[in-house]
Amino acid sequence: MLIDPAMWPRHGTVWGHLVSDDSLDELHAFARLAGIPPRGFDRDHYDYPVDRFDELVALGAVPVTSRELIRRLRASGLRVPARDRR
Repeated sequence: MLIDPAMWPRHGTVWGHLVSDDSLDELHAFARLAGIPPRGFDRDHYDYPVDRFDELVALGAVPVTSRELIRRLRASGLRVPARDRR
């Protein structure tokens, strides 16, 4: 599990991304374990609020830069390109 720094403002907080570079099954299982609601899923990642960062890391998410997160997600074949998000 990979987690990048929260830096996307929305809905009165700041959000980051949680991904798996192994499988979507792993990602969904981790999100369930962490109590992240299904509505937080966006095709290849979950959004998480900044106040959950330390908790998610404690559960096993590995902090990486946003650039590293995207690089590893693309390399895994799990990245959904922006053009396919519409």
